[in-house]
Amino acid sequence: MTKREMSQAILAAKKAKGLTWAELSSATGVGEVYLASAGHGENTLTAESAATLGRSLGLAPNVEAALLDVPMKGWSMEKTVPTDPLIYRFYEIIAVYGTTLKDVIQEKCGEGIMSAIDFRMDIDRVEHAKGARVIVKLDGKFLPYARW
Repeated sequence: MTKREMSQAILAAKKAKGLTWAELSSATGVGEVYLASAGHGENTLTAESAATLGRSLGLAPNVEAALLDVPMKGWSMEKTVPTDPLIYRFYEIIAVYGTTLKDVIQEKCGEGIMSAIDFRMDIDRVEHAKGARVIVKLDGKFLPYARW
């Protein structure tokens, strides 16, 4: 089973059961955003968490098994690769977590987008035992899609 087929099966089962990533996170003990990224085929789960997700969604054994397969990161997004190393890391984040961000934001806010016009970004440096860490906070107004 490919990651694309696995992802389609997981997302269909999640939709059919009316569950959110937050609810599945509580059941599996896996963080909401990470679990969503695994469901989109961008990360793996442990055998135990894959089995728990499988029970929660009624997944076939081959879908659970595919959750253990190491993915080719970023497969779910089209690619135009930047060359600057720092910008490339943001590209990598979007390639791996972009579909997850879209899914979780729309679960929490509805169908729409985060504005890059009515928007704020804060960047902080925090000292950590393993070396300095960068914290990037994106704060954009939610804009629901208009229907006509």
